[in-house]
Amino acid sequence: MPARPAASRRTVLRGAALTPVAGLGLTACGGGGDTPVGLTEPVELGPESEVAEGGAKLYQDQKVVVSRSEDGAFKAYSSVCTHAGCPANKLEGTRLICPCHGSEFDATTGKVLREPAVAPLKPLTVEVRNGTVIAKPQV
Repeated sequence: MPARPAASRRTVLRGAALTPVAGLGLTACGGGGDTPVGLTEPVELGPESEVAEGGAKLYQDQKVVVSRSEDGAFKAYSSVCTHAGCPANKLEGTRLICPCHGSEFDATTGKVLREPAVAPLKPLTVEVRNGTVIAKPQV
């Protein structure tokens, strides 16, 4: 019986790249049905004074962005990008920026300002209790 040729390094690496690793799964760069869900329970973010009127504040650890209108009303959104699920990590004024593919969102409305994301940020319920901003998932 003739000897079987050994697999080339390239063939082995190609196979490894296409083999799913337990617990990771393969995801294309588009979000689709895997849109991030955001918060699952209420979270205290910080003093309401941290969010200036007409401005926004990014709470990176909680993956929440909160804005405050000129009349003092608060809005909150998940800061998880709707494109590929990366947490946005930069806020310039009220423009929230995702580091993975450059999507940008309006922190006051959740709307997409720059693709590749096409879906708006997931809105959250926000309230101020005893001077503390609290974000909760919408029901």
